[in-house]
Amino acid sequence: MPDERPAGVPHDHAPFGPRLLAAMSQHGPLCVGVDPHPQLLSQWGLPDSVEGVARFCDGVLEAMGGRVAAVKPQSAFFERHGSGGVAVLERLLADLRSVGTLSVLDIKRGDIGSTMGAYAQAYLEEGAPLAADAITVTPYLGTGALAPAVTLAKANGRGLFVLVLTSNPEAASVQHAGDPSVAAAVAADVAELNAGGDPVGDIGMVVGATVGEAPARLGIDLAGANGIVLAPGVGAQGATAHDLAITFAGLEQRVLVPVSRGILSAGPTPERLRATSEALSAELTSKLWS
Repeated sequence: MPDERPAGVPHDHAPFGPRLLAAMSQHGPLCVGVDPHPQLLSQWGLPDSVEGVARFCDGVLEAMGGRVAAVKPQSAFFERHGSGGVAVLERLLADLRSVGTLSVLDIKRGDIGSTMGAYAQAYLEEGAPLAADAITVTPYLGTGALAPAVTLAKANGRGLFVLVLTSNPEAASVQHAGDPSVAAAVAADVAELNAGGDPVGDIGMVVGATVGEAPARLGIDLAGANGIVLAPGVGAQGATAHDLAITFAGLEQRVLVPVSRGILSAGPTPERLRATSEALSAELTSKLWS
């Protein structure tokens, strides 16, 4: 009998990269960001409180669960409400697992030694309360410092998205520096971690959708890294589906596109959220996969 387990639920620790690629093939390249900004909560008629965030997440789950490749909660907007907000995040991650939708927890953790190991246990250990299918991590203490997270992610069928080339202006002084650039060196490290991954490795990269031709200019071999690219910046930050097609030419079917406000501002009704996400997903698919 074929395995009917949802794509978001690990089976015998199946590798994350192929699971995400399969989810993208089924649902398209859209990843819905869950960023409960005060402004969004207000637009939904909700209070800026733990209760408001919980109702917000319930609305997103009702509208999007099982309909998109992945959902990306931004941990900071839960943490600002203290332990109650973190409890809402914990429940959201569990609910996403229950409906078979992959979770990418945006936490940008990065540290050394036992501290990095503790972060890995918090978010990547099987059965951990805050376990996600993947997390974002920063390599700027050295990519090697991420080893505890890499090891645990691969052991448990989970993944990482390593910050490689971000679009904020402050990043250039670090990420663009050197020859080859620091960003190119990080991408080369990701390629080593993904060696042998088939059809794709478990360690993805974060590359901003607004960076234009910077990957080519800085010598970053995105395709050679053998990982899925998480490309934030579409919508509120100004990038378009057309920009994605140019920046990620040759890698189009390995680009996961997170969008938050561009979708969630259509809420709170599930029908409007679905219609907005479906239209955007169709546009992204047309530009990237045609």
